[in-house]
Parts: sequence; structure tokens; C-alpha cells
Amino acid sequence: MRAGIREFWKDESGMGTVEIILIIVVLIGLVIIFKKQINDLVTKIFKKITSESNQIIGWRGGPHTFV
Repeated sequence: MRAGIREFWKDESGMGTVEIILIIVVLIGLVIIFKKQINDLVTKIFKKITSESNQIIGWRGGPHTFV
């Protein structure tokens, strides 16, 4: 009985899968916790990209309005 328990305890064949699942769970938890901050950051980045790309092409905001 003890030998079987020791062998089971030493068996590490499934550790890779367990570790990957734990990492995924932690990442999902972090995303849930910091959802608003991540959303605000992504929105800010895309607004800056849009603004700067509009400056490059000369877009002023109206339909077919160019400088």
C-alpha cells in the first residue's frame, strides 16, 4: 500500500497539464480583476492611433473631407 502511494506521489507525468491549467486560471483571474483598467488602456491606445493616423492622412471628421 505504501509503495503504491509513494509511486503515485512521485509520478509527474501529468504535471505539465496541471501547470498550464493553473497558469490559464491565474491569467483569467487577472483579466477579470483588472478588466476596467485593461479596457481603459486599450481604448486610450486606439484613440491615439486613430487621432494620429487621421492627422497623417488629413482627415477632419466629415464625410470625404480632406485638407
